[in-house]
Amino acid sequence: MNREAVRPDQMFALVVGIERYAAGEDWDLPGPARDALRFCDWLRARGVPESNIQLHLSPLPGTAPGVPFRSADHDCLRRAFVEDIPRRSDKALWVWWGGHGVLDVNESMALYASDATLTDRRAIDVESALTRLRSDATPCHARQMWLIDACRTFDELHRFPQSLSVERLPTGARILAHEQTLMFAAGRGQRAGNDPRRRLGLFSDIVLGELSDDPLPDPLPLFEAVKAKLAALRAAGSTDQIPGLRLETPGHSERLPAVPLPGRAQRERASGAPMAGLVAALLAYPLMKDRDERQGLVNELPPAVVARMPRHPTPRVDVIGIVRSIAERPGGLWKLFDAVTLFDDDPDRARELRRRMEDFEAATEP
Repeated sequence: MNREAVRPDQMFALVVGIERYAAGEDWDLPGPARDALRFCDWLRARGVPESNIQLHLSPLPGTAPGVPFRSADHDCLRRAFVEDIPRRSDKALWVWWGGHGVLDVNESMALYASDATLTDRRAIDVESALTRLRSDATPCHARQMWLIDACRTFDELHRFPQSLSVERLPTGARILAHEQTLMFAAGRGQRAGNDPRRRLGLFSDIVLGELSDDPLPDPLPLFEAVKAKLAALRAAGSTDQIPGLRLETPGHSERLPAVPLPGRAQRERASGAPMAGLVAALLAYPLMKDRDERQGLVNELPPAVVARMPRHPTPRVDVIGIVRSIAERPGGLWKLFDAVTLFDDDPDRARELRRRMEDFEAATEP
């Protein structure tokens, strides 16, 4: 994709690294502050002026960075998106964010601020921030590059005592003037790996090693290089995370999601009717219509499967995601059968469910 070059003095960077949260020591995350500082060093080495770098940190005690930085609490971060960025006239924007994150029930990613607590999980809503930054409320920054090293686990699986505390940022009229690229450290429902001993994020460390001399590199080659490194680590059993890319430009939209498992696409093409029958058999159970009861069922399944399982508030869509996730695990369908019949022991429904599972297995056998 041909892009006009952007000089280092024509770009602005919002850099966030949060290691300590008001929620307490259980939320401590060694690494994001150090990664943020390393990224700032890379920007400076590429000629980006100090005045064009806005650093927000919440470092762990005893790890003072030795450079000036702003708070990473919700009010300061909100102000960055609502006031600081829109008032500038730069051509390009970097957003680097390391810390804790979660996917809400609407599939929007929430990035926790440093003053998040268990009962008031203050966070920045990524979709809301993107909407503001591509509206006429932000007339400049035509090219925007986000790198997010945070988990994208499903909020409901954490069983917090209260719901997320996020807000929709004010926005302007929609316009077709911005290019937005987001690189995520992990896929939907996945955790982002972190090395507490070395104090770095796995994704951040790889990205920093792959960044070129261009202060605003072409995102696709960068993503492919990062994806290849993570693929090698997955093959070695060092991580499960699969990075994601989202690219939105006027007239073009592209998403590169998790790489499917070998043979999955071929098996799913052959499983259309058996899948529909299996989903129908599961939806025949009254518990599948209730979100809380479905969650209770999912809690009986293997944690390794649940961690990667896409969830959706609509019963049919949610059930399809459950089936596809559990079917990838040897014997997984029968663990689902055991869980369903544990919650509802109706013999007629169980016979139909067993028949549909056998049909599905026969159609999808590699």
